[in-house]
Amino acid sequence: MLRTTTGPGFWCECWTRHLDDGQPPTLFGSYDAYTEVEANNWVSTILRTISPALDTAASQEAWERLYDHRINTRRALIHRVPWTVSVTHASMLITWTVNPVIFLPLAHRQDATLPMCAYDFKPGRS
Repeated sequence: MLRTTTGPGFWCECWTRHLDDGQPPTLFGSYDAYTEVEANNWVSTILRTISPALDTAASQEAWERLYDHRINTRRALIHRVPWTVSVTHASMLITWTVNPVIFLPLAHRQDATLPMCAYDFKPGRS
């Protein structure tokens, strides 16, 4: 069913960047969360999942974020303030961002004639 109203939520992303090669960050994954709890759980679950594979310093940094900073994280999300957490493992910087957004309903494309400009877009063309 098509929602006809906008709704608040959070756009969550995970970026990775090799610190040695000078290349720009790469988007690893994204997630749309509809509540601050859902956004916080997305980051927390990933941090708990990967922390055993991180080196000692990065693992300690991840657990510090999970436990010592959880109140500040929750407070920021409740007040709809953008939030970021990063950990460095070896020469890899992993960054999670959570940004407040307003989700817009999407138009239903089934049985609809799209305007001609819709066919002008070619993915991958700069």
